[in-house]
Amino acid sequence: HRIYRHCWTQRFSENSEQCSSSAVSPSLSLARYESVGDIVSLAGPTSLRSLTSSSQQLLYVIIPNFFLPAIDHDGRTHAPTYTLDESSFVFSDFLNWRPWSSEVVADLVVTNGTIYTSDASLPFADSMAFGNGRILRVGEFSSVQDLAGYGTKVLNLEGKVVVPGFIDSHVHLIFGGLQMARVELRGVSTKDEYVEKVKAAVTYMKPGSWILGGGWNNDRWGGELPMASWIDEITAEHPVWLSRMDGHMGLANSIALKIAGVTNTTRDPKGGTIMRKTNGEPTGLLIDSAMKFVLASIPAVSVDERREALNRASSLALMRGVTTVVDMGRYFPGADIESSWEDFSDVYRWADQTGKMMIRVCLYFPMATWSRLLDLREKMGRKLSQWIYLGGVKAFADGSLGSNSALFHEAYLDEPHNFGLQVTDIGSLFNMTASSDKSGLQVAIHAIGDRANDEILDMYKSVISANEKDRRFRIEHAQHLTSGAAARFGELGIAASVQPDHLLDDADSAITKLGLDRAQKGSYLFQSLLASNTLLAFGSDWPVADINPLNSIKTAMKRIPPGWENAWISSECMKLTDALNAYTISAARACFLENDVGSLSPGKLADFVVLSTDSWNEFIAEGSASVAATYVGGRQAYP
Repeated sequence: HRIYRHCWTQRFSENSEQCSSSAVSPSLSLARYESVGDIVSLAGPTSLRSLTSSSQQLLYVIIPNFFLPAIDHDGRTHAPTYTLDESSFVFSDFLNWRPWSSEVVADLVVTNGTIYTSDASLPFADSMAFGNGRILRVGEFSSVQDLAGYGTKVLNLEGKVVVPGFIDSHVHLIFGGLQMARVELRGVSTKDEYVEKVKAAVTYMKPGSWILGGGWNNDRWGGELPMASWIDEITAEHPVWLSRMDGHMGLANSIALKIAGVTNTTRDPKGGTIMRKTNGEPTGLLIDSAMKFVLASIPAVSVDERREALNRASSLALMRGVTTVVDMGRYFPGADIESSWEDFSDVYRWADQTGKMMIRVCLYFPMATWSRLLDLREKMGRKLSQWIYLGGVKAFADGSLGSNSALFHEAYLDEPHNFGLQVTDIGSLFNMTASSDKSGLQVAIHAIGDRANDEILDMYKSVISANEKDRRFRIEHAQHLTSGAAARFGELGIAASVQPDHLLDDADSAITKLGLDRAQKGSYLFQSLLASNTLLAFGSDWPVADINPLNSIKTAMKRIPPGWENAWISSECMKLTDALNAYTISAARACFLENDVGSLSPGKLADFVVLSTDSWNEFIAEGSASVAATYVGGRQAYP
């Protein structure tokens, strides 16, 4: 027998007595049904009392194999009408129901597509079958056709390209969702435009309330850094905090500095800088750990605001084809390390328990709290549900290039005495890394400058030498490397979690700050890392850059910054399939999720993206496509 499911959707609680006395015929007539959601019509003397419920019920109908409908390659079904006697069907409580047969029927079959699987054993297919949220079979239509039965939905892809659901290996999900409702300075290209954006925000704010936002990039207007004096007059009744696009620098107005207690006599904290005028007066700019002065003064974001932020961020991710993210939390130099834990308990656990999760998340926590994560994993395991995974711990080695705080062996050309910042002492990093690793936690460390990357590679080598095991240590960003560093990633088995779209913002500034030779030899060495057998995982660092895998893939292939005609370091351009893998199967491996996601392989979760293009060859050549639809667990989640 095969088992077909039909949804009984009436809310019996509205009139349970009447429903209980209703009758069911001892025979069941099957007309042409096209999906699991079709309702079976029943009439006769059998009591429905066992089916009464305040919510949806499921009716399971047992139908002999010879009654199976025929299904064509184009998705049309042909089902005659049959009549079964009372013994041919049974009612079963959904939660306790188990199939009487091991034979499987798909919920969904997709066919007539160009499916790139990210699975080396079968890179391409034209059809897939899904059931219970997972992939049942992948291959030619003839190999999946027998899984289509009564109630199976069939999607004709009409030749469109399909890829696995994208995995963004580095985001700040809730922070990004919060930023979506704040002052947006991304793309601002002049001082006047910057000021006007802030002025516009003031008109909607109550006096005394904080004005928050960010995304500005001073390189877009020639490099001049903003100052509190730019906005003090128009924000005379509001404290203001506007973070730079990279999250490693921010501008406070004079009111915010006063609230935070930052004055001429305030000393720079370890791992941070208060930018000053020649007379010692703060300009309003705070770098890396110095940001804590103002960040600690900003009122806490409410639970409801953070939950709304998760919803906004998840909707945007699905629109871009992202089905899984690695969330590094609301954790930046100077930020409260408790924020990631608050978001876990107040937002993620709540969303999971109330059925409001829309995408899968793998969570990383501040490394200083590694023992808390260890306790949590010992109590709850690594996989809390199909939506939430406990990843590992993260720390910062340095700052960012744009803020002149990335740590380099040589000084910045535009600041001859500045080599960058060691945000976290290397000794402390080693001790926390060794403890985390000994406890079985994965470690991810932010390193952008070449010296920071070398120091973390050296440190990882020391920890690895203690014993051999599958650690998959990560370096986040790995933007600027010394000669030979790319090879060391592969030799040590270190995963490089990189963000292609950062090179669009950094190309011009790298040449200005590092010089042409240094910038050309060591920046964004994606192809060199691949050639060294490095596990390369792509991400966005959203909201630092847009969460847009298809755009990032094109960037990795073309490497053409805005205003440029040719590629920046053309030898580092990647092939489409390598870039796709970096956003799918390699991204999954970089966070130990390859058994569930990352490729369209039987047994894995049914997360996939239908693209707008129906030409694989054009996709290879141009890297241009958009998201037509996103599926999570075999269900359409966008649009």
